[in-house]
Amino acid sequence: MPEINDIIKKLLQNGSLSAHDLKYFDEADVQTSKTSSYKKTILVTGGAGFIGSNFIHYMMDKYQDYRIINLDLLTYAGNPDNLIGIDEKRHYLVKGDIRDAEIVDKIMKKVNAVVHFAAESHVDRSITRPQEFLSTNVIGTQVLLEAAKKYKIERFVHISTDEVYGSIEEGYYKENDLLTPRSPYSASKAASDMLVQSYHSTYGLPVLITRTSNNFGPRQHPEKLIPLFISNLLEDKKIPVYGYGLNRRDWIYVDDNCAAIDKVLHKGKIGEIYNIGTHDNELSNIEIITMILRLLDKHPSIIEFVKDRPGHDFRYGIDMSKIKQLDWKHKYDLKTGLKKTVDWYCDNEWWWKKIKLNNK
Repeated sequence: MPEINDIIKKLLQNGSLSAHDLKYFDEADVQTSKTSSYKKTILVTGGAGFIGSNFIHYMMDKYQDYRIINLDLLTYAGNPDNLIGIDEKRHYLVKGDIRDAEIVDKIMKKVNAVVHFAAESHVDRSITRPQEFLSTNVIGTQVLLEAAKKYKIERFVHISTDEVYGSIEEGYYKENDLLTPRSPYSASKAASDMLVQSYHSTYGLPVLITRTSNNFGPRQHPEKLIPLFISNLLEDKKIPVYGYGLNRRDWIYVDDNCAAIDKVLHKGKIGEIYNIGTHDNELSNIEIITMILRLLDKHPSIIEFVKDRPGHDFRYGIDMSKIKQLDWKHKYDLKTGLKKTVDWYCDNEWWWKKIKLNNK
């Protein structure tokens, strides 16, 4: 019988599982903690993406007795290079679609808990291709929920976004406030949030939801604001800024978000939603750009103001009282986190240049 890593290599080469492969995956030595030396086996969806891969690095470093099965479709946003350095004996990467009930079923029976990152998440893409966002973010979540219900998963953590609340000129949204999403992306995430909650109220599934402000840090795809600005500046290219750059966001360094998700996974109250952010790191886009320009010693003339995107939310704001009750507090201020991020992109040009080349 083939080793599980041989199956995964075949998955990466062929891009899909055959029925024969599924049989081997089912019988391979990826056992639940009830029959293995590992305390927990966790399914992380979208674990080759930005936040998901950083979460896996965080968990593998912190919990030496945990094992992770990483289900990722490896689209343009999923990058196996994000997983370099992770203990291969405790991490299994499976290329697969969360909408594929057969693959999800085979994996779900092997795990104790789920942390669900997998999603289409780029707002600009959602405006031109909304159907892809609805299919992955809503239908894919429902497939996972069904399998989690079937195998009585201990905890299902659904990763969402502060964008589901919509824009707010001042003040902060609490977890039970009305959702008013304004883009196909945020609408699809709001729908998936409500679907997750319905599986708790209807079936008693032990779910938790996190809604996080804007993340930044290593391994973020260069289509997103901060890595786009950094990589363009390193190539002496113009940096496009929507409108006048006055839109405001609360920024959280990705390691702080990973620590918060860890708290929710282990200590969160079942059925609850937790906002995750900083308040300290709220700045306009033009202020963020100015900080990056200074770090890279670039002149503001490289900024190119472009037409604003449709439905561009002006400001997000979330109340973090509940997550603080889990003894969590962000570690990185914006200045420190941004310096670490800029240094990472400077030291890893091979990583983002390969992505930009492949996306041309």
